[in-house]
Amino acid sequence: MATETTSSCTGSNLLQPISEIINLPLDQVNFVVCQLFALLTAFWFRLYLHPSKTSPFIRHVVATLLGFYLALFCFGWYALHFLVQSGLTYSIMMFAGLEHMHKLCFIVALGYLSFCQVTRVYVFDYGMYSGEESGEFQQTWRMPNLLEYLSYNCNFMGILAGPTCSYNDYMAFIEGTAYQPRHLEANGRENGKYKHTEPSPKNDIISKLCTCAISLAIFLSVSKLCPVERSIDNKFMASTPFILQVLYLYLSMLATRPKYYFIWTLSDAINNAAGFGFNGYNKDGTPRWDLISNLRILDIEFATSFKMFLDNWNIQTALWLKRVCYERCPINPTAATFLLSAMWHGVYPGYYLTFLTGISMTMAARALRHNIRPYFLCSTTHRSIYDVITWAGTQIAICYTVVPFVLLAVGPSLKFYRSWYYCIHIACLVLVLALPVKPRHLRIKEEQQQQNSLQGGLPEDHNSHSITDNNCNQKHKAT
Repeated sequence: MATETTSSCTGSNLLQPISEIINLPLDQVNFVVCQLFALLTAFWFRLYLHPSKTSPFIRHVVATLLGFYLALFCFGWYALHFLVQSGLTYSIMMFAGLEHMHKLCFIVALGYLSFCQVTRVYVFDYGMYSGEESGEFQQTWRMPNLLEYLSYNCNFMGILAGPTCSYNDYMAFIEGTAYQPRHLEANGRENGKYKHTEPSPKNDIISKLCTCAISLAIFLSVSKLCPVERSIDNKFMASTPFILQVLYLYLSMLATRPKYYFIWTLSDAINNAAGFGFNGYNKDGTPRWDLISNLRILDIEFATSFKMFLDNWNIQTALWLKRVCYERCPINPTAATFLLSAMWHGVYPGYYLTFLTGISMTMAARALRHNIRPYFLCSTTHRSIYDVITWAGTQIAICYTVVPFVLLAVGPSLKFYRSWYYCIHIACLVLVLALPVKPRHLRIKEEQQQQNSLQGGLPEDHNSHSITDNNCNQKHKAT
C-alpha cells in the first residue's frame, strides 16, 4: 500500500508516515495539509499584510511565493507546469492583438492542459490529484504586469482547488478596494451604516469550517460502505431487485459528494480568511461572503431539475464555461459547453461519457419542463406533487449520468449502462423527439420576463440573494 501511494505522487514524501497510518493516498494527505496551512496563512495575510499596512506589490509577491511553495509540496516538479502555462499565455497577451488574444490564449491554455492530462494519466500514471487549477484570466480594461498575472493564477488561496474568480475582483482584493463598491445600495446611494467599518468574515469562516468537518466525516465514514463500484458487481446485480439497485446507486452517489463539499467549502473559507469574497450585505445588515462560493449544498441535494443541480454545482467554473463557450458558440452551445467541460476535466473516457449523457439529459429535461410543468401550476398541492416527482427524477438522472465520471473507464461505465438497458438514454431521446421546445432566444426572453415579475413580489429576505444569483446563476449553459 505504501509503495503504491508513493508512486502515485510527485510531491513531498514528508507526510508518508501519516498517509500510511490513516490509510489515505499521499497526494490527498498533502493536499489537505497544504489547504490547512493556507487557511492559517490566510488569517496572517489578512491581519498583517492588510492593504492599509502594505503595498499591493508586497501582497502580490507573498501570495505568489506561498502559492508556488504549496504547489511544489503537492506536485513536486510537476508544479513547473503552472509557470510554463502562465508564461505561454502571458506571452500571447504581450504580442497578440486584442482581436485574437482571447482565442489564442484559450487554444494554447486548453491544449497545454490537455497535454499535461495525457502525460499524467497515460505516461506517468499518477492517477488523479485532488483539487484543480484555479486561474482562468478574464478580460479586463488594462494589461496586467507579469507579477499581477502570476499572482492571479498562482496565489496560495486558490492554486490547489480554486475557485475561479474574475481578475477584476482579485485585483480589488489585493489593492484593498473590494469593500467600497459593495457599500452602495441598488439605487447607487451610499449605505452610511456600513461604509466606515470593514466587515469581518469570522462567522462565515466558522460556518464553512463546520460544513467542512461534517462533510469530511461523512465522506470518510460512509463512502467506503457504499462504493459506486458495487453497482456493477455481477453478484450484486443478480441478487438485488432493481428498485433496491436504484436506491443503492442514489446512496452511493450521495456519499461521494461530501468530498467535493469539503474541498470547495474549505477553499472558500481560505479566501474569506484572507479577506477575499465579500459580496455586500444582507437586508438584516450581516455581511455576505459568497462572491466566489462554488456550491450551494441544500440547493444541490434538493434540486428539482437538472439545470438547478448544475446551477449550484461548481458555480464559478460554470460561469467561466458560460462566458468562454456558451455565449460565443453559434451552433448548439449546450453540446459545445458540455464537451469543453469534459476536455477541461481530463482525458479519462468516463468524463466524456458523463458529459455526452449530460447533453441528452439537459435537452430532455428542458423539453419535459416546458411542456409538462404548466399543468402543475394551478394549485399549491399540484406544485408540491410536481416538486416531489421532479426531485426524485432529478436525483436518478444525476446518478445515472455521473456514474462514468466516478468509474472513469469505458468498460465498467458501459457495463453499468447495459445493466439499466440504456433506459434513461432511450427515454431522453424519445422526449427530445416527441416534445417541442421553443428557440433559445425566445426561452431567454421569457425567463427574463419571469424573473422580473417574480422579483417585484418577492419578500426582502429573498431579494437579499439577488447579488449572488446574478453572480452565480445567470447562466443558460444548460437550458
